[in-house]
Amino acid sequence: MTSPRKHLVKDFNHFITCYVCKGYLIKPTTVTECLHTFCKSCIVQHFEDSNDCPKCGIQVHETNPLEMLRLDNTLEEIIFKLVPELREKEQQQEIEFWRSRKSKENGEDGPRSKRSRLDADNDDGGDGDYHRSDPQIAICLDCLRNNSLVEENIVRGLMKKFIRCSTRVTVGTIKKFLSLKLKLPSSYELDVLCNGEIMGKDHTMEFIYMTRWRLRGETDYPMVLEYRPRIDFG
Repeated sequence: MTSPRKHLVKDFNHFITCYVCKGYLIKPTTVTECLHTFCKSCIVQHFEDSNDCPKCGIQVHETNPLEMLRLDNTLEEIIFKLVPELREKEQQQEIEFWRSRKSKENGEDGPRSKRSRLDADNDDGGDGDYHRSDPQIAICLDCLRNNSLVEENIVRGLMKKFIRCSTRVTVGTIKKFLSLKLKLPSSYELDVLCNGEIMGKDHTMEFIYMTRWRLRGETDYPMVLEYRPRIDFG
């Protein structure tokens, strides 16, 4: 009786490698429109500049392709079983990345990395997991136009106004995100509003969704936040 043929890991490479970076799939994420799977960081970064699948070219979504992504935890476990030590290597790289990022925030030099998240700038200080496992929320950031404002010319609409972030992200973090994207001076202040009401800097996205968006009868998704130059009323 012949023994069963042993399969090598390379026999499965077509199914467990990323089309974008050519490495093993890390946090495999599937595009629900065409069912192609990529590393989470690869496909999220790709969708910053395109709404099309990088493999087949199909348009994933007209405005917010991130809505059409789903993590494949089962495939991730299969890959970790097929590739020895991959889980440990990835965890170590992640630890080194956040350590270097923390060093940079403290004024020290550290290696650059393409993996950055809006959540990482949250003001919750000391939260080591940076909310990576938190529930996510999709938000539309709209520029509130007002022709009477002299400063209107430097506060403009974003090219990509749809974002996805942790429900624990605060308005203060959203303001930092907008300031970076719009290249505003560090002293420049913005108001962030929901349904015409100015939101406090410590309000989380979950709090705003539950108390301002949903409870006022809004059924549209994603939640819409508006921003404008800060108006001093007093």
